[in-house]
Amino acid sequence: MNPIKLRQTLESFFNEDIGGADLTSETIFSPEDKASGSYIVKAPGIICGLPIVAAGYRLIDPAIEVLFHVNEGDHVDTGDEIMSVTGPVRSLLGAERVLLNLLQHMSGIATMTRRAVEILNGSQTRVCDTRKTTPGLRMLEKYAVTVGGGYNHRFGLYDAVMLKDNHIAYAGSIGRAVQKVRTNLGHAVKIEVETTSLEEVKEAVRVKADIIMFDNRSPEDIRRMINEVPEEIVTEASGGIDLSNLAAYARCGVDYISLGCLTHSVRALDISFNLKKIPQPQKLKE
Repeated sequence: MNPIKLRQTLESFFNEDIGGADLTSETIFSPEDKASGSYIVKAPGIICGLPIVAAGYRLIDPAIEVLFHVNEGDHVDTGDEIMSVTGPVRSLLGAERVLLNLLQHMSGIATMTRRAVEILNGSQTRVCDTRKTTPGLRMLEKYAVTVGGGYNHRFGLYDAVMLKDNHIAYAGSIGRAVQKVRTNLGHAVKIEVETTSLEEVKEAVRVKADIIMFDNRSPEDIRRMINEVPEEIVTEASGGIDLSNLAAYARCGVDYISLGCLTHSVRALDISFNLKKIPQPQKLKE
């Protein structure tokens, strides 16, 4: 993960939440007031986001001490303490909501991804994500997928070519679209072609696409069409697939199954943050 981009992302999040000042904490607590806090899990799941939380606390206040009680990617149960922090109470409360939101959201993604991986256990098919991410959170959401055991699809429009139905329709055919891409970009960029029929699969094979996606096809359709694809071409299934029907695709023979639900339909893992006051040392009377 790019540390410069992570810092910029966290700065944006904190600026949105804190603004000019935390009016509540700064009118109640003095800069000298100290506290400790614990992050407690309230439902089973996979923990993800600990390095992001640590980076957030360093950004808010280097005086905050962070202690992890679990590792990134660990399975945790209800009641587990995953992390504790100590430092100025103003800083702890100022960072609380942003970091807790990220920790819960990323852990939810990692938890769902781990379930998908377990459903496909025993097959050669890998789980990957899509571009159906929350604007501003793609880097963190895709990282969470990898913590859950999944793989990343392209990060954006800039790192791979995917010829979808609109591209193909406007270009006139799969062959014409692939030819234009190869003419303008050269051989170093991978080309994925979205297909919806046996005829489109055959055309994508003929023009030597690097990856063929079976879009919104049933497991039976995919098993029939994949026989036309040589081993050197990577295959992917996508569209209309989630955890409820993922098992039906486990034996289709595709290399990857991309799931938009990993990022756009995830439920945050329930985690609470509990603060405890640290008593100030009493001054000795003269």
